Amino acid sequence: MTNLNFHTPKKNKIKNLLHNGLFAMVLMAAIIITGCSADQPTNSVSDSLITGDTEFFMNAVNLNNEEEAELLKIVRQATSRFHSTRQAERAGYEGDDHCASHPELGGMGYHWVNFELVDPEFDPTQPEALLYEPDKNGNLKLVGVEYIVINVEQDHPTFGDYEFDIEGVPPLMEEGVPHWSLHVWLYKENPNGIFTPFNPKVSCPADNHEN
Repeated sequence: MTNLNFHTPKKNKIKNLLHNGLFAMVLMAAIIITGCSADQPTNSVSDSLITGDTEFFMNAVNLNNEEEAELLKIVRQATSRFHSTRQAERAGYEGDDHCASHPELGGMGYHWVNFELVDPEFDPTQPEALLYEPDKNGNLKLVGVEYIVINVEQDHPTFGDYEFDIEGVPPLMEEGVPHWSLHVWLYKENPNGIFTPFNPKVSCPADNHEN
């Protein structure tokens, strides 16, 4: 693995920043965080796209880039087991009881973060965060993933040809930690684009938006 000068003390500091800063706070200052607890049952979700061909997948997620479509298929195959939150916990992801949403832009849901993965490396099969939305019964459904890559002056990461957003995680921004981030809505269509941070089709329980 490439040495990106990211030693354990620095990594531990960033993990603490994310932990103490409530990572479920999202990219914009106007974000509304709705505190609400959620159970963590095992969920069974149909995922017909996993075995679909590239053309079908591209049409389903409104892509024109075949490389991105192929990469998305790989990510879906790597993360489909996390429809079960028990599997997510076993893989090191930590649950969060804050559901993130915005009154005009839509929601992001609950962010489950694996803090051990927050580093300068981008591995598409190991997203740093999983995005869950509660259904009407309070069960969590996997709707997407989020990548966080610490910037140590390496090349700007891309998902296929799509460049990561510059920064975007408030606790890291407040401490001046350079980074990139990218939301990928693999399991719930985002009419504004698969890489757009907020999804108007995602909602939180008892939303109470304020300006």
